[in-house]
Amino acid sequence: MKAWLRVAALAAILPGCALTVSDPRALQPVDGFVALASDARVRVEPGFEAYGARVAAALPEAIAKVEAAHYLPFLHPPRIYVCGTADCFNRYVMTPRLSAAVIPDNRLILSPNLDGPERSRLPALLTHELAHLHLGQRIGHYNSTVPVWFHEGWATLTADGGGAEYATDAQAVAAIRAGRRIDLGLRDVPDRRHRAGAFKLGIFEFYRESMLLVGWLKAQDEARFRRLALAVQDNADFEIAFWDIYGESPAARLAAFYDGVQAGAGFDDNGRILAAPAHP
Repeated sequence: MKAWLRVAALAAILPGCALTVSDPRALQPVDGFVALASDARVRVEPGFEAYGARVAAALPEAIAKVEAAHYLPFLHPPRIYVCGTADCFNRYVMTPRLSAAVIPDNRLILSPNLDGPERSRLPALLTHELAHLHLGQRIGHYNSTVPVWFHEGWATLTADGGGAEYATDAQAVAAIRAGRRIDLGLRDVPDRRHRAGAFKLGIFEFYRESMLLVGWLKAQDEARFRRLALAVQDNADFEIAFWDIYGESPAARLAAFYDGVQAGAGFDDNGRILAAPAHP
């Protein structure tokens, strides 16, 4: 087993994200938490105030990153629920092995992992999940017109790779060259989301490849990307907004990204994607 896969297996986690609205535990009341004395936006399981203080310390920078990346402020002050025990986290988050999640109705829950073996991931995962929360405040917890690759790629890019730490750019590139790439022509529907397995990708590869796609779009032409970001946050249909702004489908536009990866062009010595000239 490759080293990065061993790390991921040993960590026994997945990068967070949302439960579906149909989950029977998703809409239950969130109780048993107390507001942190120093920051009421942070609600903690009693006895884990020190963990909550770490979250509060990371919160201002995380919020600033999300608002800058989304070009808009939060509609409402975000609220973060900090679970110090597995029982607390599992009461609200059904998907196993997550370290953080945003659940309906836009409630951000952190697991005890981020105060234990994964404490170094706290700032990045907090930023990633806040990105989902920010979008959820405007268009709802999950909107199927926005493809999962954009949901996750945008959040991961905002968090500087948070959520995709166990796959590198080079590993995502290798997957693409091996033919394991996201099919951008597929449309999600309310009861069908095209996740990593649909493209024969590991979850971290999927997040990393999604991040590279979104990052490439932004690097090509940030003015157009900003228009897309604002349209999505105004609850426009993603595909229609993309056509209006770029004059072509996501698959057609991002074919240049995949062509560049396949040809071995567009990367610096460290494997990071360089911006190519924008095309009309």
